[in-house]
Amino acid sequence: MRRVVITGAGTINALGHDVPATLAAFREGRCGISQLDFRDVDRLSIQIGAQVHDWRAEDYFNRQQILLYDKFTQFALLAAKQAVAQSGLDFQGALGLRSGVVLGTAGGGLNTWDENYRTVYEEGKNRVHPFVVPKLMNNAAASHVSMEFGLRGPAFTVATACASSNHAMGLAFQMIRSGGAQVMLTGGSEAMLCFGGVKAWEGLRVMSKDACRPFSANRNGMVQGEGAGVFVFEDYENARARGADILAEVVGFAMSSDAQDIVMPSAQGAERAITGALQDAGLNPEDVGYINAHGTGTAANDKTECAAVAHAFGHHADRLMMSSTKAMHGHVIGGTGAVELLACIMALREGVIAPTIGYQEADPECALDVVPNEARQARVDAVLSNAFAFGGLNAVIALRRV
Repeated sequence: MRRVVITGAGTINALGHDVPATLAAFREGRCGISQLDFRDVDRLSIQIGAQVHDWRAEDYFNRQQILLYDKFTQFALLAAKQAVAQSGLDFQGALGLRSGVVLGTAGGGLNTWDENYRTVYEEGKNRVHPFVVPKLMNNAAASHVSMEFGLRGPAFTVATACASSNHAMGLAFQMIRSGGAQVMLTGGSEAMLCFGGVKAWEGLRVMSKDACRPFSANRNGMVQGEGAGVFVFEDYENARARGADILAEVVGFAMSSDAQDIVMPSAQGAERAITGALQDAGLNPEDVGYINAHGTGTAANDKTECAAVAHAFGHHADRLMMSSTKAMHGHVIGGTGAVELLACIMALREGVIAPTIGYQEADPECALDVVPNEARQARVDAVLSNAFAFGGLNAVIALRRV
């Protein structure tokens, strides 16, 4: 089995348009949640989110590209370009044939759906632009990334709600480890912050009107975000041979299904994914120093996740650091695991643990070290990144310092 390493990373989210800006926000415990700004926001009962307010597509793409790229595709392409630039890879020739892309998304081209529903139903028009279907399809981002870099190996999209990115990255890891690919661009992208996207989520009654407070006793719901995170996963021997700067090693992945409820999480299902990732990585519970939690800020998720971690890690759970960065960048839904993986890499490379900001009151059902409000200096050698999605779909990735 081949070893798999990360040699490039890129992102855009409410905290910054690139990785350095995002990591600086993590270190500072800065919040990217603010008042939403888009058409008809005054008709929403939820009017906050982690929006990329200063996004100007024309700064990155030409007019023809903008006509073809939904916002979630734009985000994915920008993040992918950053990741490839950092990796130093050139996919010309044989490498392009052995490289691919797998990305996660839940909503796909939701902005395109929203705009064109308005065109047909509100404005009464009978025709839409001929690019609507290729713009809104969930595989659009993965397809355009493959075309941008000439990646002729495996290319597809994973849609598993809030676990989409972790499933995508886990599958990319498995493909390289098994020899099915040499390099994979992987991660996820989401752009659901539009009138229709937020209105749909309002119906679930899981959204906060004021702030995201994971693990705090007074938490009152999640806050949506938008953005993308894309990484270069590469065969270790190839990376070492070309002298690449290795950000971290991917050492384990596991997924499970609760097979129980479409929205309520199961501690048993989450625990099986956690223990499966440890086993796949060959790690003992004591080897793990930090977990980037799913930590949505909802009453059900946070206590269920803490119970799963406590049971999976036993006595070591009291020595673990576990934080949710969603209080800073929001819940990026299908792209959230990719943005959160940046905090895991920061913990391994810089020894900085991103905090859980907004924490105000201790909850006895979340009695773990959630690194409240301020970043912490600590050396860790192995970390986990949790993702637990609606539908009972769980995906956990394990990384190790190189």
